Amino acid sequence: MGTDPKRPILEARDLACTIGEGAARVQAVRGVNLSLQAGELVAISGPSGCGKSSLLYALGLLDQLASGEIILGGQPTANMSETERTHLRNAAIGFVFQFHYLLSEFSALENVLLPMRKHGQLSPREQTERAHYLLEQVDMSDKSKRPGNQLSGGERQRVALARALANQPKVVLADEPTGNLDQENSERVFQMLQNIAQTQGSAVLLVTHNPKLAAQANRTLDMRDGLLL
Repeated sequence: MGTDPKRPILEARDLACTIGEGAARVQAVRGVNLSLQAGELVAISGPSGCGKSSLLYALGLLDQLASGEIILGGQPTANMSETERTHLRNAAIGFVFQFHYLLSEFSALENVLLPMRKHGQLSPREQTERAHYLLEQVDMSDKSKRPGNQLSGGERQRVALARALANQPKVVLADEPTGNLDQENSERVFQMLQNIAQTQGSAVLLVTHNPKLAAQANRTLDMRDGLLL
């Protein structure tokens, strides 16, 4: 996906989305404007329930918008079909969640291979070579054959990070990726996210409750009641 280097990789314009149904329906995100440039790591902090995760899911094309527009790599997404959105999401966005969502009976290698197999842009040999390379980058190459249910929490999160990078995404969205990790592993995962932005030119958007990590980002945005302050 070719992009103008001066243009934001990801733009959100007057973004709004709701959650819940009927009387329980609430506006989780209200009129958010945001742009992410290549090579920067941006942190979003704020109290629980302020809309941080809802914003990330909307930016990741996982949830429908109530209003507003998302432009990814110069492509407006509002009028895309669900098939087009799915293809763009798989090609251009990498997700890292607080709960790693690895397939527990699959090996670390197989978990990293899954997005590449779905995308289908590399040969099987190229996919395997890249998966091994990514596991090496997160210091998990020695456990590539180990099933997800036999890995520690920190190890699973590192595999999840490698999986998020499988298709060389333009944008990495990380929702509390260190929330269940100890201090050492939290700092390790954060440093990996920084490295992704600096060396691969991806834009990284990180939701975190950890003020120490947020302070190390290129920019830190505060979110309250569905608004970025």
